[in-house]
Amino acid sequence: MIDGIGIDVVDIKRFHESLERTPGLREKLFTESERTVNESSLAARFAAKEALYKALSPDHGLHWHDAEVINHLNGKPAFLFRGEIAEMISGSRVHLSLSHDAGIASAIVVIEEKA
Repeated sequence: MIDGIGIDVVDIKRFHESLERTPGLREKLFTESERTVNESSLAARFAAKEALYKALSPDHGLHWHDAEVINHLNGKPAFLFRGEIAEMISGSRVHLSLSHDAGIASAIVVIEEKA
């Protein structure tokens, strides 16, 4: 059964401008590993974290570094959870899809209820 769904879109140019304008924002939002990807992929990772936030219950207490977007060897994106969110989400299946094209990055998150 579906426990939560979230979607988010990010204007890549505007996102880039925000990162340039705000010192330390990249470090605040992303783990060291996430910061190694290009700007389009980084915008998609931001969209993923926003979509996750929307898919979770309102009182989840999500911190930016507690949900790291990783890629499996086959390229499929997934979350690596840490901190309180790891315990809260334990046992649930979290599905993540990312895309970026035509200046827009997007993400959708579906959380399946714990078995």
